[in-house]
Amino acid sequence: MHYVSTRAGKGAAPAPQQFCDILLGGLAPDGGLYLPAEYPQVTGEELNAWRKLSYASLAYEILRKFATDIPDADLMALTTRTYTSDVYCNARAGEDAGEITPLRVLEQDGDKTLMLQALSNGPTLAFKDMAMQLLGNLFEYALAKSNAELNIFGATSGDTGSAAEYAMRGKKGIRVFMLSPHKKMSAFQSAQMFSLQDPNIFNIAVEGVFDDCQDLVKAVSNDLPFKGRQKIGTVNSINWARVVAQVVYYFRGYLAATTDNTQKVSFTVPSGNFGNICAGHIARMMGLPIDRLIAATNENDVLDEFFRTGVYRVRKSAETYHTSSPSMDISKASNFERFIYDLVGRDGDRVRELFHKVETQGGFDLSGKPGSDGDEFKLVSEYGFASGKSTHKDRLDTIRDVADDYDITIDTHTADGIKVARQYVAPGVPMIVLETALAAKFNETILDALGVDAARPPGFENIESLPQKFVVMPPDVEQMKAYIAANTGL
Repeated sequence: MHYVSTRAGKGAAPAPQQFCDILLGGLAPDGGLYLPAEYPQVTGEELNAWRKLSYASLAYEILRKFATDIPDADLMALTTRTYTSDVYCNARAGEDAGEITPLRVLEQDGDKTLMLQALSNGPTLAFKDMAMQLLGNLFEYALAKSNAELNIFGATSGDTGSAAEYAMRGKKGIRVFMLSPHKKMSAFQSAQMFSLQDPNIFNIAVEGVFDDCQDLVKAVSNDLPFKGRQKIGTVNSINWARVVAQVVYYFRGYLAATTDNTQKVSFTVPSGNFGNICAGHIARMMGLPIDRLIAATNENDVLDEFFRTGVYRVRKSAETYHTSSPSMDISKASNFERFIYDLVGRDGDRVRELFHKVETQGGFDLSGKPGSDGDEFKLVSEYGFASGKSTHKDRLDTIRDVADDYDITIDTHTADGIKVARQYVAPGVPMIVLETALAAKFNETILDALGVDAARPPGFENIESLPQKFVVMPPDVEQMKAYIAANTGL
């Protein structure tokens, strides 16, 4: 399996890079993102066989199609070590015992079914753990082979940071430098990251919004001499290994919701950075029988606007809302480029042109209307995408509805997903909403909605009172480089 950049010129030969070659990095040298030269296909026979597998074995079967340069025995050992009940099932003691991503029916109305797939059973209580725990083990595996070091430089709007830090803490040869928007996460999210005292973890609170943090990561990654000298890698959703690890739970959800391969399902995915739903797109391109992929946004509705109109319009920092579903307070979806690459026929020159417009003009227009940048929007429906938007009032109402009707307390992002999913449930096609996190991570809004605190798993009762270690910095690239260099000694 070879990988190409989304900005490689059309007709160019596939870059001679395999999975391990791109594992530790993020952006390609030309500023693009990596994708397989072609998507591996899944047969009906494979789907039938996979219905009986454990999550670890299913992860192995899917990942071996993409990581062809990792010996099968090593890959099986990595997935078996990662996906265990000890790692993933402690958050819900006694509930769905042994199931890493349990699926439950929320609503059944005739032949219309709304389901919820739990993805927050990991150590940081968020779906990011599903990929990040594997990424930590993959990084350690690759670094040990060459006795190398890696300095991870990433950005988070709330959950990626803690998932990365918990996956990488104590890993030999790895340091983590994680950016987050200062005072724009929930108290729980901040405490979960900043309370870590491990010497290889560095938390930097940036005076700005998440997009400022993300821009810093891209700026540092595009400085190739600095990136090489400082051994910079990334765990953000631009990292291909993280995206492909998320593909696994789409297959798991489909196999749990169906009994044969003639059936289809749809997924609704709370989405800000387009990483989670991009994994669904990849699963669909591999042949998984997905009918529709619904992107659910909050008030920061850049993706919803595109899927309704064909206009991709990035907001400035001052136009980015701070909402009660803060992990989606994003106005520049860094993974969106991967879908656009497929949408425009894998034409890297076209992708480079469009994303140059993003940087210089704030977006592009594929609606086909007079004066637009193209007409590729007419092809979007062929990929199954649709979208919807949820507001603060919507999520409060949805949290109350779900608690009253099903005695389940959902987090704010999952509430956005359920609100939007209800608009698209179709007869005979189960709609699966991907859970984002446990409600305890956003207790301020849960208290507002229900009048009671969200339940907390053991070990998290007083996390906000723990000592916190972090630095506050402006969104300045040179200051950031100096801080990294000072703490790596390289």
